[in-house]
Amino acid sequence: MVESWITPKAAKGVDSSIAGRGLVAIAPIVAGETVAVKGGHIVTTDELHELSEHLQNSEIQIDDNLHLVARTDEEYERVMLFINHSCAPNVGFAGNILLVAMRDIAEGEELTTDYALFDDYDGSMDCSCGHSTCRRMIDGHDWQRPDLQARYHGYFSQYLARRINSASPA
Repeated sequence: MVESWITPKAAKGVDSSIAGRGLVAIAPIVAGETVAVKGGHIVTTDELHELSEHLQNSEIQIDDNLHLVARTDEEYERVMLFINHSCAPNVGFAGNILLVAMRDIAEGEELTTDYALFDDYDGSMDCSCGHSTCRRMIDGHDWQRPDLQARYHGYFSQYLARRINSASPA
């Protein structure tokens, strides 16, 4: 069975003030604690684009041409993390599929990540996170921004961290 794991300290699919459904802490979560492990089928970017937009929504990128995704509607709910984007996230990455708390998270708080932490794609989306530091527009190449690299150091997915480190001056 293909599925993601979410800490019992969070409820997924809860109404979100950011967008659609979200992931909300139902108990306090300590900084560094594992909050989720992303599951799914490994597909190439071309295979991802052959899927419906609905199924593409379950995607997390794990390498330059590889993604984890639900392949069927029956798998969608089990694979989805329902973790929305925020320009002030409280969840980052430790590797490519392990998501960890970047700071202490209070009960009732929505768990969020910045899509710049794991996505590299041509395109953009409007942001509705509502945070005072909101970028308003999320670009698929935001991970290249020096300000975000400094702010999120240690929380980028492994494949993006490798790219950032190889581009950094010695």
